[in-house]
Amino acid sequence: METHPSYPKLSTIISKYPHGAGCLFQTYNDILFAQQWSDVEVVDLEGCSRGAITGRKPQSEITLHVVPCTLSETISFAWLTNAFKLLSNPPEIYLAITSEDASIVYYKISAGIVKPPV
Repeated sequence: METHPSYPKLSTIISKYPHGAGCLFQTYNDILFAQQWSDVEVVDLEGCSRGAITGRKPQSEITLHVVPCTLSETISFAWLTNAFKLLSNPPEIYLAITSEDASIVYYKISAGIVKPPV
């Protein structure tokens, strides 16, 4: 991991929260290289003990927020509420759930009650 080109951007958060290093590294590289987002930044979510990622999808001006976690973690409502607060209450965040086989599933989590599109 230390020899990968993206490691310098992640090293501070990875050393601070080593339990979340794998999911952060995997999600960051997927967003940056595979999905080709722009203005990608790593954010310290100290109250959630992990890093998050912000950026914009190609040809979009909307900043999105991604919080990586692993498939084996238990996520509580209080934890999600804290993540929203630490990210300055965006209307939604994406939970990037990673697995040991390098799969990533992104779940969109909205703040409050949101009517689904028809």
